[in-house]
Amino acid sequence: MLGGPLQAQRLGLGLRSQVALGTVLLAVPALLVLGARPGAARAALGKAAVPARTIQLSLLLGAALWVGSIGLMEMQSLVLPPSAETLDLFRRLHAALAPSGPLDALVSLTVIALLPALSEELVMRGLLLPSLAARTGAAPAVLLTAAIFALIHLDPIRLLFTFVLGLLLGLLRLRTRSLWPPVIVHSTLNALTFAIAPLVDDPTQPYTPQPALGLLCLAVGTAVAWPLLRALRPSVDSPGGAA
Repeated sequence: MLGGPLQAQRLGLGLRSQVALGTVLLAVPALLVLGARPGAARAALGKAAVPARTIQLSLLLGAALWVGSIGLMEMQSLVLPPSAETLDLFRRLHAALAPSGPLDALVSLTVIALLPALSEELVMRGLLLPSLAARTGAAPAVLLTAAIFALIHLDPIRLLFTFVLGLLLGLLRLRTRSLWPPVIVHSTLNALTFAIAPLVDDPTQPYTPQPALGLLCLAVGTAVAWPLLRALRPSVDSPGGAA
């Protein structure tokens, strides 16, 4: 997602260090709240024990949503294609983050996939969603947090995608009563984008939308993601509840 990396490009330190710093800073207010309020961490994280089946379904759901995101972006590009500047930035970011070895790959995946998932989910689905749900009800809270989640990425091209993802992650948080499944889904989606996007992107060729491929990916991603989401155990109480 371009918001944090875009700012990082303008600063002097290494790209990965800047992305990691920006991601952690996002979570600092949430961490301060958790430290100041007894019991806040338990409410924010929800169920501490996540069954192996839930972890497996969450991993599959992250992969399915990644496939669906490819379709959504391809279909959106028919109306709002990415600019040459956006594509160039995307390619330069991936080139700068390209690992030089296994350990370097682990560092990049931590910075691009794991840290954003932990920080953003702690803020959005850990603290904000339960707090809003207690005041507005579950549905408005999911909508509001999805909108905020989309806006904080500072990326007009991915605004629709991040909003839809925010909706699904909010629903997942409610259904599982735990923050960990959204973290797993979020990190899986980010990791697949980091690992696969450079392999299928040819910078020597101009980008042209592929609606047939987009429609296929959107259909397959939706068809796989929906039953996975339904298979995750629903919540019977508030999203902040803990077992």
